[in-house]
Amino acid sequence: MQIRHAAIAAMLLCAAASPGWTAPPSPKAQACSPGNVLCVELTTDNDGRPSYAVHRVGREVIAPSRLGVLFTDVPKFERNLEIAELAQDRFDQTWEQPWGERREIRNHYNQLTVTLRERTGRKRDFDVVFRLYDDGIGFRYVFRNQPGLEELNIAEELTEFALAKDATAWWIPAFEWNREEYLYHTTPLQQVGDAQTPITLRTGDGLHVSIHEAALVDYSGMNLTRVEGRRLKAALTPGSGTAAKVSVATPFSTPWRTLQVATRAGDLVESSLILNLNEPNKLGDVSWVKPMKYVGVWWELHMDLKTWGTGARHGATDANVRRHIDFAAEHGFGGVLVEGWNRGWDGDWFGNGEEFSFTESAGDFDLAALSEYARSKGVVLIGHHETSAHAAHYESQLDAAFDLYRRVGVPAVKTGYVADAGQAKVRDAGGNIAYAWHEGQAMANHHLKVVTEAAKRRISVNPHEPVKDTGLRRTYPNWVTREGARGMEFSAWGQPGNPPEHEANLVFTRLLAGPMDYTPGIFGMRTRSSGGIETTWAKQLALYVMIHSPLQMAADLLDNYEKNPGPFQFIKDVPVDWETTRVLNGEIGDYVTIARRERGGDDWYLGSLTDEHARSFEVTLSFLDPGRRYTAQVYRDGDDADYRGNREDIVIEQREVTHADTLILRLAPGGGQAIRFVAH
Repeated sequence: MQIRHAAIAAMLLCAAASPGWTAPPSPKAQACSPGNVLCVELTTDNDGRPSYAVHRVGREVIAPSRLGVLFTDVPKFERNLEIAELAQDRFDQTWEQPWGERREIRNHYNQLTVTLRERTGRKRDFDVVFRLYDDGIGFRYVFRNQPGLEELNIAEELTEFALAKDATAWWIPAFEWNREEYLYHTTPLQQVGDAQTPITLRTGDGLHVSIHEAALVDYSGMNLTRVEGRRLKAALTPGSGTAAKVSVATPFSTPWRTLQVATRAGDLVESSLILNLNEPNKLGDVSWVKPMKYVGVWWELHMDLKTWGTGARHGATDANVRRHIDFAAEHGFGGVLVEGWNRGWDGDWFGNGEEFSFTESAGDFDLAALSEYARSKGVVLIGHHETSAHAAHYESQLDAAFDLYRRVGVPAVKTGYVADAGQAKVRDAGGNIAYAWHEGQAMANHHLKVVTEAAKRRISVNPHEPVKDTGLRRTYPNWVTREGARGMEFSAWGQPGNPPEHEANLVFTRLLAGPMDYTPGIFGMRTRSSGGIETTWAKQLALYVMIHSPLQMAADLLDNYEKNPGPFQFIKDVPVDWETTRVLNGEIGDYVTIARRERGGDDWYLGSLTDEHARSFEVTLSFLDPGRRYTAQVYRDGDDADYRGNREDIVIEQREVTHADTLILRLAPGGGQAIRFVAH
């Protein structure tokens, strides 16, 4: 139930005020989260420039930081402002995810709306809306339709995040050619340059802060530029050939700028701030969105054993796909991904995409027959649309492509946008082809169009080389997962591949934004990458618990699974949809242990992983249900396991446990452990 009320004093405190009352102009406004954990204060200086600051239980987290927007055609709207009105709301509701890392999510916040109005001149105004949770804050700009602001042509935001104390930062660079696919830097905050979000920081006294955004709709993605000292400033992704990075009509609300704040790294993972700041489901009944595990014609392509293009080594042949369907049916997998099935792969497709057909199959692939064969085995095909980031070309075939998938029974599609950053192709207002950034306004709109058109045909979407995840899966639950980081394929051919710390970084950075199609489960540890797969087998299994994705791949060659039925059993057993999630321990880039209970069942699954260092720690099993006994099916590193050698050394064993027990987890260098707790 939502309770609306207005502030009654110049200093707006956390206590509620009388409904319908509006405060007089004031140079200061303040509000706190429901538990008085986080507080925000907004002020204006003598020049009428607004700024905000954030405190956590009395400790400054964000020092005074600028607010506002710069336009290409509206001068001096970043100053000469005063606080004209204040209002406060409270909201407390629990909602249910149709799928996800937890079923029920509490959405409990206090909201502060501050109207900033020009002190002189045309008296135009806009709102800054803060939503304060005990674990984080979101704020956004809201513009009404009014004379002189019928349209917004935004050159840049003035939004800042000035950390109050020195911090270590985990970040990847922005505005680089390889989109989001970089290894994480670990540096002092003062060494950050241009960074993508989420960026995660830890102060010297142990406070953890993640900066990101929520509900990126009809807007350019936000990056961060360190301008001086500990001060980070919003840097919007460029637009398509115009001075404005964003052009919209009013009324309009920007995406939420988000701050997750916690004393424990694991609390960042358990936070639902990003999801809560998105609108509820707009699609209605989404029972047709089916989380599943899948295999596919994929790893053999990255290992150069098969090809996307046609010829003697073509991967997407009827015979090869039938083999994958048979394997999936035998071992209980729901889907088979097929890349390279369509026409267009034989030419210069990278960053081009003009030759792709999304309705015409290659000559040795029969889409309708194979889909029917899959359904007869209780399996579905997962479609693939590589666009080479030619969004305009893809949109010209979008209806026909999704109609085809709907007709033959393909319920999910993996899309791809392989091209250098800034080289996506869209149509401008005149209908001409223009270049765009992968996370600019045009591409944000393109991705949402793909998702909504797919939803009309009951098709789920998994984009690679995507626009960043900002929690829109709540609003559009068929947007089930995405890539948007350095995935497992880099360990197939990357120079270097992914190092042992990579996944321990992802859990506390990229994965704070949402699910990732990381494609784990590799048993063939020697690859085209000089370092191969720099994990142990046990860590590969742990990744199924650590890296949440409702569309989760068993990525390796089928032969490797058939030869190793023991560890493969965990991949067959582990769910992809969860009732609840607990982070038991963890430090960014070092190690993490997560326990999850399967949705609709009683079994729990635990995953633990480490970086290049061996670790040993105790884990209490208090998350298990009291009064029940469980069989712990343990997949752990052997005594000689090491990511530098003996990666396949794994021990599979069982023991009986209860919630009162404690386990000692011993992780090899680059290793991990996976456990299934079978309830009795």
